[in-house]
Amino acid sequence: MVYKFRPQGVCSQEMRVEVDEEGVIREMEVYGGCSGNLQGISALVKGMKAQEAIERLKGIRCGFKSTSCPDQLARGLEKALGK
Repeated sequence: MVYKFRPQGVCSQEMRVEVDEEGVIREMEVYGGCSGNLQGISALVKGMKAQEAIERLKGIRCGFKSTSCPDQLARGLEKALGK
């Protein structure tokens, strides 16, 4: 299933994540934000269980902000998976 969500409080504007029936992230795309960093995050989470990505990324901050793109991905995945 493909989940789309709009991150809050960060530079990226939209995230799309495809999670298969076993809870594994198959694809991730981010629109807006720091292209190189987000391409890197996308490459790293592909093939990872969504729950593991949530545990690893939740709570990461970007400078003085209370959140970050990785944190927003984790929060979006939690909502999408009903956690």
